[in-house]
Amino acid sequence: GSFALWNTLVYDYYLRYLKTLFEKMPELRRIFDRSVFPTAAFNFGPNVWTYKHRDVLNCPFGWCAIQALGRFDPTKGGHLVLWELGLVIEFPPGSLILIPSATTTHSNTPIAEGDVRASFTQYCPGGLFWFVDYG
Repeated sequence: GSFALWNTLVYDYYLRYLKTLFEKMPELRRIFDRSVFPTAAFNFGPNVWTYKHRDVLNCPFGWCAIQALGRFDPTKGGHLVLWELGLVIEFPPGSLILIPSATTTHSNTPIAEGDVRASFTQYCPGGLFWFVDYG
């Protein structure tokens, strides 16, 4: 819902292309009936964090949904860093953000000792759109 609200054009692009993909290949299954994202990853703890990176194989203008999970003090760690924007954001458990992960360099800071952090991400590989374009 947040993706559809804040980036209607790209959300509709995802819907249109993925509808075509699933119609042409009915043996494929959506991972979640109500999600526009065709791909997801769980990163299990106990101390999930990432180095500075861009997800260059994702749709270059697409968005990625990142959700923090676990039990940790967001004032002491688990911050989301958006490098080009110069932002370091407290990102408490349960928080969700949508970012263009292929073009925005991002990372997380480690959490405090004894805390637990995991994450759940949903995204779309750019190759799926190329696959649909080329039949």
